[in-house]
Amino acid sequence: MAASSAEAAATDEILLRSDADGIATLTLNRPAARNSLSSGMMVAMQGELDAIASDPAVKVVVIAANGPAFSAGHDLKEIRANRERDFQERLMAQCSRMMTSIVRLPKPVIARVQATATAAGCQLVASCDLAVAADDARFATPGVNIGLFCSTPMVALSRNVTRKHAMEMLLTGDMIDAATAERIGLVNRVVPAAELDAATYGIAEKIAAKSPLTLAIGKEAFYRQLEMDLDAAYRYTSEVMIRNLAARDAEEGIDAFIEKRDPVWEGR
Repeated sequence: MAASSAEAAATDEILLRSDADGIATLTLNRPAARNSLSSGMMVAMQGELDAIASDPAVKVVVIAANGPAFSAGHDLKEIRANRERDFQERLMAQCSRMMTSIVRLPKPVIARVQATATAAGCQLVASCDLAVAADDARFATPGVNIGLFCSTPMVALSRNVTRKHAMEMLLTGDMIDAATAERIGLVNRVVPAAELDAATYGIAEKIAAKSPLTLAIGKEAFYRQLEMDLDAAYRYTSEVMIRNLAARDAEEGIDAFIEKRDPVWEGR
């Protein structure tokens, strides 16, 4: 679960990690800065994602946040204090790497959105495989309002919602409510704030009970086939199915289904 206010007050770490029952929770912990994605925050997140990628104990990742915002996006004060092109290039490359690492992580990633997610914060939500939001959460790509079009957030946003919905968010910069975000496909589920943990971790626990090998195979295949034409997608996913069928977990799962018992996963 996301760290409590007391836990957050007891540490000055900008990113908190807690693990339980195969679920790793990464909690953005810059509440005073509305959890803006500073270079330091992204370094911390990248380090945890890299470690989790090869950690067999972690089956699912939850990205959460402390404070009055999920994330306000890039740290504009940091950007204004570092106007050199070299810094800006490094920052954009760092952000792009972090977002693609979430997509390419061989474990499902769920965003637990307790409050507002804007600009690169909205991009972070869109980059996660699933997202559960409190009913008072809000979302926006408001860069156009300050003369800085949300070009990189657009990449994740346009791969999650329809073109016209994405363009409306990008061109107007307007805030949308959680119900609208669910309707257009930016989040999977909207629940009362008091039920956010139960809903988020209920999904995480259900996924964590599956074969980790199967989840890794399926997640990679999902994103790869999206970029292919129809015929290529079927050729590719057919090969994936054949490779998956040769796995020990697939044999165990099929046998367990036939024998009407629970499978025992080995992750191979």
